[in-house]
Amino acid sequence: MRKNRLLIIGCGDVVIRALPWLTQRFKVYATARSAEAAGKLRKLGLIPVLCDLDQAASLHRLSGLARWIIYSAPPAGEGNDDIRCKRFIAKMERYTGFDKSAILTPRHLAYISTSGVYGDCKGEWVAETRPLFAQSARAIRRVAAENSLKAWARSQKIKLAILRAPGIYARERLPVQRIMQATPALISNEDSWSNHIHADDLAKAVSIALFRGKPLRAINVVDDQPHKMGDYFDQVADFIGQPHPPRISRQDAPAALSASLMSFLNESRRLRNIRLKKELRLKLKWPSVDFFLKQK
Repeated sequence: MRKNRLLIIGCGDVVIRALPWLTQRFKVYATARSAEAAGKLRKLGLIPVLCDLDQAASLHRLSGLARWIIYSAPPAGEGNDDIRCKRFIAKMERYTGFDKSAILTPRHLAYISTSGVYGDCKGEWVAETRPLFAQSARAIRRVAAENSLKAWARSQKIKLAILRAPGIYARERLPVQRIMQATPALISNEDSWSNHIHADDLAKAVSIALFRGKPLRAINVVDDQPHKMGDYFDQVADFIGQPHPPRISRQDAPAALSASLMSFLNESRRLRNIRLKKELRLKLKWPSVDFFLKQK
């Protein structure tokens, strides 16, 4: 039986983890910015499409290619908009191929966003219905991408699922360097809440969302147990057999930590995952960081 075509925009670690499941069900195309990257995609059983989201002229190759899309490319690192996403949408809308009757108009799209779009919630529990209040530049660009994709999906009747992911971890994605460098964490009573999802569970959620995600629906893809950030670092330190990071006050933190780290500490929220379980019907392989570390 002929497989449907799936186009992957940005084939990073999370999407690669989903490939065994996806390649059984789809003929998979994926973007590549270089011949070297294209070669790696071929070895994974994918059909590479040479293009660059920063080069609009190269994106015509994507138009009319597939009805199913996973978009996981990050925004560029500047400005308040996701220009890459807008370029992609514009090219998909302005198809100039040889046979317009053969166009495979997109009908299903899963977008990997960030839980940073909620901004600082003062440690409150956060569902997907909470108004967005992005504060960091990277989160503001993600809100722009969500809005651009929603407008496109509405106009073209595309079934769009937005997956808002928090801190992604796996055995090879733990903050080992931070622990080894003894980077300080905040004292417990001044610390911020953080949320996590294992890369394998996020990969599964992205795949399932193509089929079970409700149109224009956002879903928090998060495990069952939020942590204070310092407690998370302590757990990882125990796991790798290193001392716990030193603790400092929030007042002293700006002098000891980078602006990037402070941007994370300045936001505190606990994410609900009811939609993930009820709508996507996803059973988490790793329901908490604690469970993962104990199993490993």
